[in-house]
Amino acid sequence: MQAAAAQGAVGTRAPEARATARRPRALTKSGDPLVWKWVVRLGAIVAFFVAWQIYAGHVNPILLVSPTAIARTFGHMVADGTLPTATLQSLEVLVIGFGAALVAGIVLGLVWARYKVVDWAIQPFVSAIFSTPLIALVPLYVLWFGFGVSAKIAIVGSFSFFPILLNTYQGAVSVDPTYRDTARAFHATERQMWRHVTIPSCIPFIAAGINVSLGHALTGLIIAEFYTNASGLGGIVLKSADTFETARMFVPIVTVMVLGILLMSATRWLKRAVAPWAER
Repeated sequence: MQAAAAQGAVGTRAPEARATARRPRALTKSGDPLVWKWVVRLGAIVAFFVAWQIYAGHVNPILLVSPTAIARTFGHMVADGTLPTATLQSLEVLVIGFGAALVAGIVLGLVWARYKVVDWAIQPFVSAIFSTPLIALVPLYVLWFGFGVSAKIAIVGSFSFFPILLNTYQGAVSVDPTYRDTARAFHATERQMWRHVTIPSCIPFIAAGINVSLGHALTGLIIAEFYTNASGLGGIVLKSADTFETARMFVPIVTVMVLGILLMSATRWLKRAVAPWAER
């Protein structure tokens, strides 16, 4: 009798014990990692800047300047209008060049995946140009388009075009066959198949291509401003390096970094807004 009561008591406590044991684990899974992630990130950033500040005090300022010196120079360049003007010049080129590459890459990627004859025709050209370091073509763009904005747009567009094109094509040909079979079972037309199955399945691939392409676009932007009329953020970097103004040279570099972080964050937000199923 006592053994049965004890067994019943153990059986009663066992679910409670299991539930109690699960609660801290669930709390850790749902809450703590997010907090700790930001604690670790902020701690790493603070440690990096503190180490930079200390190390820069023992190095020739021509070679490396401290974050505080860069911040002071940043304030001066904002106050006199140099940085805002250069940033707007660079953004104009970036928006036009990247926008053209985005539209062309998505459209051509979908057409490439849809029509076999297009695949046969453009595959050799895509392979040849994609395997060529695009910086080798920059002088050619300057010869064709001159030293103005047109050359910069062409360079930025060519740097950012191929990641979008290849990711869009890969997304279109990698659609789960189950989705296609289900759509066919409901007598979906070819147009409905592309609109409701293929293109939605491409969105995660396109978003990944945009993230990669943004980094390439910013690289192409700075290279374009080096090779053309040395304006914009790249122009400040080039001119400051020539005059050994290291702090002034770091300001546009940091600006480009921040711009890249903001653009990639916006891309991730847009992906979650347009294709929430991709996150799940």
